[in-house]
Amino acid sequence: MKLLYIVPKIKNAGGVARVLSIKANYFVEHFNYEVHILSQNEENDLPFYDFNSEIIFHNMILNGNAFQFLKSYQKQINQTIQEIKPDVILVADNGLKAFAFPFIVKIKSPIVFEVHGSKFIEEKAQKTDFISKSIQKIKYRFKDFSVRKFTKIVALSEESQNEWKAKNAIVIPNPSWIKTEKTSDLKNKKVIAIARNSYEKGLDRLIVIWEKVSEKHPDWILDIYTDEIESLEKRPNINYLPFVKNIEEKYSESSIYVMTSRSEGFPMVLLEAMAVGLPCIAFDCPIGPKTIIKNGENGFLIPVNDFKMYAEKLSFLIENEEVRLEFGRNTKLTSENYSVEKIMANWKVFFEELSIV
Repeated sequence: MKLLYIVPKIKNAGGVARVLSIKANYFVEHFNYEVHILSQNEENDLPFYDFNSEIIFHNMILNGNAFQFLKSYQKQINQTIQEIKPDVILVADNGLKAFAFPFIVKIKSPIVFEVHGSKFIEEKAQKTDFISKSIQKIKYRFKDFSVRKFTKIVALSEESQNEWKAKNAIVIPNPSWIKTEKTSDLKNKKVIAIARNSYEKGLDRLIVIWEKVSEKHPDWILDIYTDEIESLEKRPNINYLPFVKNIEEKYSESSIYVMTSRSEGFPMVLLEAMAVGLPCIAFDCPIGPKTIIKNGENGFLIPVNDFKMYAEKLSFLIENEEVRLEFGRNTKLTSENYSVEKIMANWKVFFEELSIV
């Protein structure tokens, strides 16, 4: 089986790069697949995550205005496809150009749209005037129309599948990659968050919430692992730290995981945190946290934009070690449901069935 993944970025420290490194390595090492990954404007970058040496990276250079960008995208995509002749193409891209894919490629092989975000993901706050709202509606309708042109859609949860309302969609969650018997004792006065410093990840909201919590619990620290650290406002009891490869150690040194995203796909960070027994708190944003966090069992789901409740629930976990420990035991069980072996077996069946059609 020869696979071609098409992604915006694969060499950064993002969640999509993380999960694709896990899956691509497994395809090569356990199924003996040939895996190619085509990304954009990363020719001289080194991968942040570890990839099997047999995985083949390709790069396309995209720049210019929207018309030049799309024309170059189409040309380089088709050149790579003709060169590789993949059995299956997988598009893992939340950008609008991904939805043009079925209309610009020349190939008879199956094309799979691998969903890694909400249909309504936005990179910045949206204007509310009539023209802006009309443009948004057109964009979402184009997405709905486009996904039906892919051979299959692989959603990461039933919530995601329902959001697209497409008959060609199936569900295969992301795998939990951390394998450790080590569990945090949940005694360190430390809360952890890991996210890109981007609008949809909502770190600006976390900083506001932590200010309320920190007034009540000044002996607790919030560690935020992120990028573009220099643009974040310095606050007491917050450490801004760069992404690290040994992130499982940082989880195990913490006692609570926090997420304040405006939208998500299937948050790997929640599964990672749960693998070492951390209770988690997140806004009930579209989509993903609801699939992983069971409110009151392994963490708390907070109504969207309810900063007051978020701060109260976080303070409650800080103040109640026994509840933290109970939630922590349950998070370990949740993580086990998403083992790499279970999830990758589903992928193998999916590809085998896809090749028959």
